[in-house]
Amino acid sequence: MRATTIDPAEVAKFEAMAAEWWDPNGKFKPLHMLNPCRLDYITRQIAAEFDRDLAQARPFDGLRLLDIGCGGGLLSEPMARLGAEVVGADAAARNIPVAQVHAAQEGLQIDYRHTSAEDLAAAGEQFDVVLNMEVVEHVADPLAYLSACQALLRPGGLMVCSTLNRNPKSYLMAIIGAEYVMRWLPKGTHEWSKFITPDELYDLLRQAGLEPVDRKGFVFNKLTWSWSISERDLSVNYVTASVKPRV
Repeated sequence: MRATTIDPAEVAKFEAMAAEWWDPNGKFKPLHMLNPCRLDYITRQIAAEFDRDLAQARPFDGLRLLDIGCGGGLLSEPMARLGAEVVGADAAARNIPVAQVHAAQEGLQIDYRHTSAEDLAAAGEQFDVVLNMEVVEHVADPLAYLSACQALLRPGGLMVCSTLNRNPKSYLMAIIGAEYVMRWLPKGTHEWSKFITPDELYDLLRQAGLEPVDRKGFVFNKLTWSWSISERDLSVNYVTASVKPRV
């Protein structure tokens, strides 16, 4: 059997919630709220790396993109609308039909697969962009997982990776606040010990053969009830961009 970084217990958590992916008030409400902020960062990074004009109707035409840990397709669908050839992959089998049905309803062609980063890499798949959003904190071996993602990138390719910082504030906000107080997520969705600090993630990315080029924070404003991108505040949610060297 091929080695895998999939954690069966983590997969089971998300399979139990699969039917609620497109309910903006359901168990994935936090992602629906965060999505505009994530998309802003992702699209700007892709446009900068590949010299694309976001004012065009389909600025990502000709780019092949992998959304690893795609869930119900909250990021895959807007990437397809922007012109990218999208493969959405997820280790949770129940997520795939949910994503397929919703994409069909929206008239979008997206290649959804129940598979892993390791299996895609072993099959020789190659992408210009890998979106790796809120996944690395759920895998069994972060370095092995990121190394598989690196293998999936063409030379000069871009990976956008977001996760959660590990500190007392993130425990308070992401676990106590989100799971116990606001009840945005089922209890036990996250394990604080598996959160990764920005410096740790940069080190892992470098060990995996990638060159980190940017990192920003996603900050929630409780007064406006909205998310924004921060240059300095990476204390809870944060995102990184890294590239695969051409040589």
